[in-house]
Amino acid sequence: QVQLVESGGGLVEAGGSLRLSCAASGRTFSSYTMGWFRQAPGKEREFVARISWNGGTTYYADSVKGRFTISRDNAKNTVYLQMNSLKPEDTAVYYCNARIFNVDYDRVLISSWGQGTQVTVSS
Repeated sequence: QVQLVESGGGLVEAGGSLRLSCAASGRTFSSYTMGWFRQAPGKEREFVARISWNGGTTYYADSVKGRFTISRDNAKNTVYLQMNSLKPEDTAVYYCNARIFNVDYDRVLISSWGQGTQVTVSS
């Protein structure tokens, strides 16, 4: 079990930037694949970005590719999402997620979620 707490959300004008942080408590943070998801009112929760346990592999949704950057600092048990060139369609509650996969990386064994942080981008 890992506990996740997001921070850094807020109100920003279109074209601006925000940096989200996700602080994790647990003894095996470096074992988790970390990711960010978001959910707008009336919409399904959607994938935004993920990063492998050692930070060597990242993957982004097409909608944020080139604008968002995910990173992690295992020494600080923290994952970040740097969001640049924000658009009104980025408005959503952003959730931090921690996952442990099986050895074949096709099944999720453990998945934990933070409480979410609101990001609002005005036009």
